[in-house]
Amino acid sequence: MLVQLQIENVAIIEKLNIALSEGFNVLTGETGAGKSIIIDSLNALLGSRISRELIRSGVEKATVQGLFSYSGSFQESSARPEHFGSAGSRANGSSSQDRVSSLSGLLESFGIPQEDQTVLISRTFTENGKNVCRVNGTMVTVGMLREIGQKLVDIHGQHDNQSLLRPETHIALLDLFSGEELLRMKMEYQKELEKLNGLRAKLKSLSGGGKERERTMDMLRFQINEIERAGLTAGEDQELERQSRILAHAEEIIAAFSNAYELIQGDDGENKSALDKLGLSLEAIQKIEELNPAYALIAAGLTETQEKLSDISREMRLVRDDMEYDPRLHKSIEERISSIQSLKRKYGETIDDVLGFLKNAKERLEEMEKSEELIKVINGDIESTEKSLHKKCAELNRLRCRAAKVLEAGISKELADLEMPKTQFTVSIISCPDEGFNQDGTDKVEFLFSSNPGEPVKPLSKIASGGEMSRVMLAVKSILADIDAVPTLVFDEIDAGVSGKAASKVGEKLKAVAGRHQVICITHHAQIASLADAHYLIRKKEQLGRTLTFVSRLEADARENEITRLLSGEHMTDAARTLARELLKNDRKAKKL
Repeated sequence: MLVQLQIENVAIIEKLNIALSEGFNVLTGETGAGKSIIIDSLNALLGSRISRELIRSGVEKATVQGLFSYSGSFQESSARPEHFGSAGSRANGSSSQDRVSSLSGLLESFGIPQEDQTVLISRTFTENGKNVCRVNGTMVTVGMLREIGQKLVDIHGQHDNQSLLRPETHIALLDLFSGEELLRMKMEYQKELEKLNGLRAKLKSLSGGGKERERTMDMLRFQINEIERAGLTAGEDQELERQSRILAHAEEIIAAFSNAYELIQGDDGENKSALDKLGLSLEAIQKIEELNPAYALIAAGLTETQEKLSDISREMRLVRDDMEYDPRLHKSIEERISSIQSLKRKYGETIDDVLGFLKNAKERLEEMEKSEELIKVINGDIESTEKSLHKKCAELNRLRCRAAKVLEAGISKELADLEMPKTQFTVSIISCPDEGFNQDGTDKVEFLFSSNPGEPVKPLSKIASGGEMSRVMLAVKSILADIDAVPTLVFDEIDAGVSGKAASKVGEKLKAVAGRHQVICITHHAQIASLADAHYLIRKKEQLGRTLTFVSRLEADARENEITRLLSGEHMTDAARTLARELLKNDRKAKKL
């Protein structure tokens, strides 16, 4: 419910703060006092488009704030669908909780913090067209604000924020009205639809669907053949890189080993080699080695070094003699390296990665080839599940058509009570199996209306008269009060063109709906205003050369005066005051009962 509404710098409202109550709230006041501005402000708060003209003259920005409670603490209502009582009983126990969980889930999906089941919404709009919208302190888009607003308030009288003007809501309302039998069938249908979607997803993962599956298998075969033809071995690329480096530096390697060999073994010149000099050193030490054991150890070390150096020189000669640059071998190695690099670019960073890709590709191809039989089984399951779903859709259609007749009769009766006896209300149900299954089946449901005999029924959104629209909405809300999830209903001038007798009926129905919803009603009829749980007077005054709007909650004598004014105008008569007291007295008696 809307707990508090604060408006600042909107049209002739400088600053207004309204604390609203549960149940039936009525706003009255003279024409032009600012009642419509309050509705425009509430529309803006709920995400409707706004005009710069709403901003009060002389200021740069306007702000609207609203505090909402979604605890669902409305009193129980005795009004229930007469024929389909099970739907009514189910709604009584769950609609408030469903409303809470639905709104809470939406806030969570938007990342909006929640505390104490309250929602604080603010919207600031400026002359340059900028909007700042916040919900519980979190900045949101106008679109997000609109989604949240649709779960909090229905405004009837203008074509904004009216859930019943959105055909997509009609099927849910009809289904709830229909009762437990349809709801159970719908739950079974949705479980089977979930099964169908699972089967289709599994089929898609196995087959990719027809030609796509064949393309996938052909690609896998090509990839497997390409990798297998390469005959890769682990570490091969590193060995080839090593060989390529050696061949690329063959001349340098030969020169290095030749020079080192000559330095150790010597050449035909006069210079002594490293081995010659080492031999002379050994001969010198051997002449004195018997004099001291330590000299003998040095001699042994020189002998060992001479043998090692001799072995090393032989290895150098062998490497030098075996080293030969082969351009054809070098070219073949480079080509092999290039081929491996091409595979690694496609299938992995290393040869191990490429071989791993090959293993997975073989397994996937084998699975796809073996899946032919499984695909046949799944296709059979899909076919049988679709047949079962079509049967359930037909049953849902039958139950909806049955409920629609009862709903049509009930709403027509309500409209007759509201001085619209010749109107026609129809629930259109069209089965569209060719469009596939959705969460509600294959039906499309829309509420249609005609105000004059002989005229074709039209969608509710095509009704031109605001007062007429509001009465239709009230009739629908009266029938669906127990199952409608929107907690706050606003009726703007619902009494337009209504006689005094009919106004009493309108008031009674608003009062009944207020047993399950917070109702806010702008009215000019004393019969309606006298039934309110809370009565607010909207008035305007001139201060310092400017017109300003004020609001006050009326009690006792002040309320009696306003009811009298509504009955007789500014020239309040004794007869009007007596009637006002009688209306208020009757309402107090009704409350005690």
